[in-house]
Amino acid sequence: MKNSNFIKILLIVQSLTLFVYTIFCFQKEGADLLSVFVNNIAAIGWSGQFNLDFSCYLMLSGLWIMWRNNFTLKSIFIAITASIVGIMVFAPYFLFLLIKEKGDLKRTLTGNH
Repeated sequence: MKNSNFIKILLIVQSLTLFVYTIFCFQKEGADLLSVFVNNIAAIGWSGQFNLDFSCYLMLSGLWIMWRNNFTLKSIFIAITASIVGIMVFAPYFLFLLIKEKGDLKRTLTGNH
């Protein structure tokens, strides 16, 4: 399906951009993301609001992954990983599904439902 080419390119660009950005952040600030993330939420400011909102998106994407795959053990593992790591897992997973479903966005989103 030709319309899915834009989505495929977007997913690849997002994954690579975030991967490179993460490497720079890791080199600059180390691996202590969780405490920074939680402390921002606890501070009740805009950074915390964004982090909380983003956490909700991550949780929703994880639930979608599990639902789409009928809550199999594999889907639960992928969902938990995607909920923690974010777009660096979610985008390649969605790209994999898009290729598997031959660009059919409806089947990519719903699977066998």
